[in-house]
Amino acid sequence: MTIQLKPVTRDNWEDALELSVQSAQLHLVPSPAISLAKIGIKPDGDSIEYLPFGIYHNHIMVGFIMHARDESTSNMYWINGFLIDSKHQGNGYGRDALAEMIRWIKEHNPNCQEIRLTVRIDNEGARKLYESMGFQGTGVMYGDEEVWILGVV
Repeated sequence: MTIQLKPVTRDNWEDALELSVQSAQLHLVPSPAISLAKIGIKPDGDSIEYLPFGIYHNHIMVGFIMHARDESTSNMYWINGFLIDSKHQGNGYGRDALAEMIRWIKEHNPNCQEIRLTVRIDNEGARKLYESMGFQGTGVMYGDEEVWILGVV
């Protein structure tokens, strides 16, 4: 399967806004609109840069993922806003997109020694995926989301 991450720009942002998860999953992940709003609002501080990507398969946007980073650190490299559109779930796109995002982060961030993400405690599917990719729960909680980390070598 071939997955590509392409930056969300003025040419494809509306496609990102059309993405949605199943209704039972709405509480598990932020919508692309919320993730894109973070770029201008900078809720995590002025030093954080937000890089949104569409997840593409055969020139069709099947999902969304965002990387947030503070390049002056070794551990503030985050994956967030990650979702596969409900029409495209169950095809392995999530695993492939996560692997590609990890590869991209390693390639473009030489200071990165740790990749972080948060996952809701009731999101069993995501927890299984992240664990299978080498992420480990830290026990640190932000509300009902746990911080997970992946050491980078």
